[in-house]
Amino acid sequence: MSLFESTIKKIESVAQRLRVHPNIIEQLKYAQRVIEFNIPLSMDDGTVRMIPAWRSQYNNACGPYKGGIRFHESVNKDEVMALSAWMAIKCAVVGVPFGGGKGGAKITPKELSKKELERLARGYMRMLAPSITSDTDIPAPDVNTNAIIMGWMVDEYGKISGKRDAAIVTGKAIKDGGSEGREAATGYGGAVTVNQAAKHILKKSPKDITVAIQGFGNVGSFVAKFLFDKGYKIVSLSDHHGALAGTQELNPYAVKKCADEKGFVAGCYCVGDVCDYSEKNRITIAEQLESNVDILIPAAMESQITEDNARRIRAKVIVELANGPISPSAEPILLKNGITIVPDVLANAGGVAVSYYEWLQNKKKERWTEKKVLGKLEKLMIKSFDEVWEEAKSKKIDLRTAAYSLAIQKIAKKMKVKPK
Repeated sequence: MSLFESTIKKIESVAQRLRVHPNIIEQLKYAQRVIEFNIPLSMDDGTVRMIPAWRSQYNNACGPYKGGIRFHESVNKDEVMALSAWMAIKCAVVGVPFGGGKGGAKITPKELSKKELERLARGYMRMLAPSITSDTDIPAPDVNTNAIIMGWMVDEYGKISGKRDAAIVTGKAIKDGGSEGREAATGYGGAVTVNQAAKHILKKSPKDITVAIQGFGNVGSFVAKFLFDKGYKIVSLSDHHGALAGTQELNPYAVKKCADEKGFVAGCYCVGDVCDYSEKNRITIAEQLESNVDILIPAAMESQITEDNARRIRAKVIVELANGPISPSAEPILLKNGITIVPDVLANAGGVAVSYYEWLQNKKKERWTEKKVLGKLEKLMIKSFDEVWEEAKSKKIDLRTAAYSLAIQKIAKKMKVKPK
């Protein structure tokens, strides 16, 4: 079963349980539109490469399509379709008035020069521009894209349309109309979610709660710092080079500084302000995922926990900050073993929430402080978690099914055909 098929199977199953009108269920089984194109990329040596690319516009019942653009060698049509469906659910779960979209180009960005990367970003926008406006579809950064790339896309859209529209993408640099707090948003929202999960599930003080975080990029490093500040015991960190664990609490601020200098996390065993560079506390990522901790936070790529390793997972709670880190076949195993899963469509929604705040600021020509942005985000994430928790409790269902249940009810209502 493809990623999109498994996503639709979940949506269809929940919608049927809710007695959503069959006509709405039929529409939710398909993306409304998938734009497929090839970008002619001029290389520095004078040759041209044709780069396959896509933009999936899954559903816009709740508002403009919203979702990132990723540049990665594994990108394909099925992936962006699935991710666009997740985005529709995610926006509805937290009450952000956007629909679901996602895009990507199949390429390995690290093989490109800076000029080639800029030409790719501008080329992507040139191909996509006829199909979007800031009121219909708003892209954002995703895997291997960032504020600089969004700046190039805003500029290119302005050249094509004849006028600058900062709201055409979100996740921009501050100088290009980006929002304060955007860089920290997903990590901050994740930390708020972890805190709510700890209160409802573990029911003990942060200082007594151990946490392992897989992935130490933008999301992983920020959630580590926020949780550390709240008193949680960070006992394991990792990046794609390997993982780090030991007997003492790690200081993610010191680890980040060390990792930036060394180029990788493993080997940066930093307790307090003192770092041990011997790598004696290095473990594999597989060992990290299976470590005996209270909370495991996958904040890297999809399908990290599969049917193959699910039975060896020992965490009490898994908070998904990556998109789809648990495969559909692994989830029933984890739930049967009593592990609570806080789903990605709730846990990592801080990014899209602050994207919405950025879009609003651009539309209203306003500038909000980071304190205001993160304050609004904290209230939103607490409210959203509590709603999902109550839905799960009242219907005796898991948190993912509860999140989908709330989201589909909102989407179905907007689609004008009432449930039976």
